[in-house]
Amino acid sequence: MEETLKDMVLVLGRIITILPLLLFMTIFMGKRAIGELPIFDFLIILTLGAVVGADIADPEIKHLPTAFTILIIALIQRIVANWKLSNRKIGRLITFEPTLVVQDGKLLKQNIKSIRYSIDNILQMLREKDVFAVEDVEMAIVEANGALSVLKKPEKQTVTNESMQMNTESSISFPVIMEGEVYTDVLRYFQVDEVWLFQELIKQQIRDKNEIFFATLNARLELSVTLKDEQNSVNAPPFYH
Repeated sequence: MEETLKDMVLVLGRIITILPLLLFMTIFMGKRAIGELPIFDFLIILTLGAVVGADIADPEIKHLPTAFTILIIALIQRIVANWKLSNRKIGRLITFEPTLVVQDGKLLKQNIKSIRYSIDNILQMLREKDVFAVEDVEMAIVEANGALSVLKKPEKQTVTNESMQMNTESSISFPVIMEGEVYTDVLRYFQVDEVWLFQELIKQQIRDKNEIFFATLNARLELSVTLKDEQNSVNAPPFYH
């Protein structure tokens, strides 16, 4: 009996020390590491999986300490969930805040980099929301669980004046410049060249392609540009849970 109590105390000590470490490492890894789960629930499931997996894989592990471990983990999860509801400061310490990544058709470079996403990640998530042109987006937010919420511009929403006019021309925009690199194959697809591109950039008072964070081109040869320092001029509202 005494040995069993010692095992339980040992397990409790391991839980108390390992969860903060896992929490720190998951926050360090960023939102992409947790998929659709809130961060602390992700850690709980990860820890439970490890505990149960070890118990099943190693016959020498005693069942009683394992059961005790599961009960303690469940209790900690319940306590933390209640803390998050009653104290917002605690909730902010153990999870992520929503992050604005697109505003008024412009990618916000600093925000995207701060959550360790790439342009490709954002574009993929927009496509999953049936958005194929960044300039159609009024606002896009990466939520605390890593999912993307998108608000289209009013004229681009499902039932619009544009759609009633039966305009069948594709509105898909293709990346033509990403972080200063020009994609010449996209230019060839639209039967234009770099000379045409730089003339269009000059019309927008942009004389150096290295100033550009992201630019797209559509079938109407409309060029949409986000500068690397775009966020300095964008009044991005703060978002919270």
